[in-house]
Amino acid sequence: MIQTLPAADDAEWWPLARRVPSPNFDERPQHAPIDLIVIHAISLPPDEFGGEGIIQLFTNALDPQEHAYYREIQHLRVSAHFLIRRDGELIQFVPCARRAWHAGVSAWRGRENCNDFSVGIELEGCDQLPFEDVQYRILNQLLAQLHDRYGVDAVVGHSDIAPGRKTDPGPCFDWNRVRGIGV
Repeated sequence: MIQTLPAADDAEWWPLARRVPSPNFDERPQHAPIDLIVIHAISLPPDEFGGEGIIQLFTNALDPQEHAYYREIQHLRVSAHFLIRRDGELIQFVPCARRAWHAGVSAWRGRENCNDFSVGIELEGCDQLPFEDVQYRILNQLLAQLHDRYGVDAVVGHSDIAPGRKTDPGPCFDWNRVRGIGV
């Protein structure tokens, strides 16, 4: 069960998420509201689950000798605020008050640079397999808390803010299982 985020948590870390701090963040623009949540899907190596690849990517510790694909992406400096693993584990990489580097070149409702005003949530998954029930349960709990905390008015996929460039969370993500918040 996810606990409510304290009103003035020192850096807005989620109390029951495992903290794995990423160096890949910076400050949000002053007075930028957090009013968008971007849902992503990731698996490293591609289409494999349960390993340390995602954590290594978000902490700049990816070993290019571990997998051929890692050699292609080892230069990336990316992160997300949260990761929901296939078993439901919730990991937080960046405090919500800070700007995680998850959206890249992006736009939503005429505003560019979605990292400025969004929270990024990665689901461990891929385009070929459905997500787990526990992932939807944790996601919905997290979304409710983020909505209560920030007044978020939209939840979108990475593909919605970067069409033609990104496909995630992909065709196996069931939007009908996501509750509330402008879905």
